[in-house]
Amino acid sequence: MQQKERLDREIVAMRVARELRDGDVVNLGIGIPTLCSQFVPEGRSVTYHSESGVLGYGPMAEPGEEDVDLINAGGQFLAPSPGMSFFNSVEGFAMIRGGHVDVAVLGALQVSERGDLANWMLPHRGIGNVGGAMDLAVGARRIIVAMEHTDKSGSPKVVRECSFPLTAPECVSLIVTDIAVMQVAHDGLILTETAPGWSAEDVQALTEARLDVSPDLGDFRL
Repeated sequence: MQQKERLDREIVAMRVARELRDGDVVNLGIGIPTLCSQFVPEGRSVTYHSESGVLGYGPMAEPGEEDVDLINAGGQFLAPSPGMSFFNSVEGFAMIRGGHVDVAVLGALQVSERGDLANWMLPHRGIGNVGGAMDLAVGARRIIVAMEHTDKSGSPKVVRECSFPLTAPECVSLIVTDIAVMQVAHDGLILTETAPGWSAEDVQALTEARLDVSPDLGDFRL
């Protein structure tokens, strides 16, 4: 297949941010998810939570305004926000386990056609750190995955069955990648949006799982 242009990480984050509703409490994972705090649609108020012990932080800090004590999950500096609060990680995890996080945006190594999530261990390299991922995968009310569609070797990350250790089964409701948006339905994945210039056939060629194509299929809705 001819090489086609993929969307930047910022565009993926911008599309995910459209899913955040006014008043949501949102936890952002490492990688593309951390960028979502930059793109909340105008007129919506979102409260960001981190299991490391902060609630109500703002977007990333402007150059020269960084605070070494205020960072996100990816180690990027954050801007303070009026009313933000700090606490220990015990309370941070209690908020997750108590069902107080509306949306968790997470990266992934693999997502299955049933919405199984694998995002903490690379078994062939023996590298993994689960962090708060398992708690978020079962504790947050909605899980959105934001990731590249394929790995560095070009292998599909949207698969029929996850071959990597699971973080949690059947927890993902929406997958946003650099070429497509897919909803996780009861009987599989529904392709709803594609990157400009990409067809449903192009996306399927890079996806191991079978995709049902929405009758309303269109370009990314930003």
